[in-house]
Amino acid sequence: MRLSEKNLSKLPATVARPTYDRSKVVGSIVHLGTGAFHRAHQAMFTDAVLASGDPAWGIVGAGIISAEMKDALGPQDFLYALAEMGADSEKVKVIGSIVGMFGGTEDAAKLLAKMSDVSTRIVSMTVTEKGYYLDVASGKLQLQAPAIAADLATPATPKTILGLIVQALKARRAAKIKPFTVMSCDNLPNNGKLAKAAVLAFAREVDAELAVWIEANVRFPCTMVDRITPATTDADRAHVTAAIGMDDAWPVVTEQFVQWVIEDEFTMGRPDWTIAGAVFSDEIERWENMKLRCLNGSHSTLSYLGQLTGRETVADAMKLPLITEILDPLWLEIRAVLKAPKGVDSAAYVESLKQRYRNPALKHRTAQIASDGSQKLPQRLLAPLRDRQAKGLASPMIATAIAAWMHFVVKTAHTPDAVLNDPLAAEILAQAKLSNEAASIVGNLLAIKKIFDVDLPANAGFRAELLGKFIELAKNPAIASAPQIKV
Repeated sequence: MRLSEKNLSKLPATVARPTYDRSKVVGSIVHLGTGAFHRAHQAMFTDAVLASGDPAWGIVGAGIISAEMKDALGPQDFLYALAEMGADSEKVKVIGSIVGMFGGTEDAAKLLAKMSDVSTRIVSMTVTEKGYYLDVASGKLQLQAPAIAADLATPATPKTILGLIVQALKARRAAKIKPFTVMSCDNLPNNGKLAKAAVLAFAREVDAELAVWIEANVRFPCTMVDRITPATTDADRAHVTAAIGMDDAWPVVTEQFVQWVIEDEFTMGRPDWTIAGAVFSDEIERWENMKLRCLNGSHSTLSYLGQLTGRETVADAMKLPLITEILDPLWLEIRAVLKAPKGVDSAAYVESLKQRYRNPALKHRTAQIASDGSQKLPQRLLAPLRDRQAKGLASPMIATAIAAWMHFVVKTAHTPDAVLNDPLAAEILAQAKLSNEAASIVGNLLAIKKIFDVDLPANAGFRAELLGKFIELAKNPAIASAPQIKV
């Protein structure tokens, strides 16, 4: 038996489900990138709004590249189960806020039409750092990226998020329809500002007057989402099937903690997400920095060390003293240059992170977190490093974290059939293979300007600190480096 609208009444009494009439829900939010992260927070918050009696805010999802999610959820009326896992408790509910879905490039024209229509009031997205096509170091649009070049050549038939957003806004301007709000939910500092920069840069290449209109009329609120959500596995599917008594092709398994902070800047209204606990704040940058540096920075560090020590999940990695003895002083370094939001205790936040990381019910894979390091390091670790350098402070634990990334990519480069999941993979692997001598490895990887810019390689004190930590990890018998590194 498959999860579906007609089978909702057959769910166990312990499983919450939509109590509102989904046929009356208006799909006014288009979400680009309907993966587990979106469905664990924004779709859940919106489900609570619909349940409160406001049917105006349904979600129409879209897979930009693949129709996989649409194919999975379509036969079950876009319903899915959300399993919130604690160390010793579990809550399962069925979410009904997604009322339609587009999938893959074959649906691009239909998606564009929906975004252009007056019924769409918000276009939100979780597409990860690389989906913005912004150079990490310079912040400029990657005009030579094949997908961007293709969209600029044929802007009326876009395939990228930037092309879709700009073309839809162009159509709305021509039809004298108010512009939708563009809301990024990605793990990026100032994600709304980056989304705006990317959209405007693309628009200027297409139509300079349109870019001026977008800058004057479209809102790009920044958001901060904090919820650890692993990719769904077959084991997760089996677990959820047992819990709900029916098949769900793509459930979501997440932790019980959730936090969503949003700038209150919207062109055509917005749902009252506070019903489910969202916070509207004018301190979004402080919320972002606390989460990106304390959670994501430590997560990345843990993932590289976990990959080097054979720890498959975050919970497994937290059992290893080598890792926890690095994380504790790392958090101290980060917190020393952190400006927390008013009324928020960053020390208490870090303590909560330790408990969340140790949650054995959440099988968050270190390999998943370790992906896209070139895009993540600048915000998560290099930003607090630069803040510390500006104050004349040494950063041995941040240097250890960067050294762990270097060992991780060197190991990947010299492991047959291993794949580095990173948009700069070719350049990173090429640099990692040039030498097996520690100082040369550090120098070669540090020379990747798109990650480290020019200031960090030129800082002699930091280079020495980084090399020392790289050698320290190379000498540690628990670290599986490849090849044999000469120190």
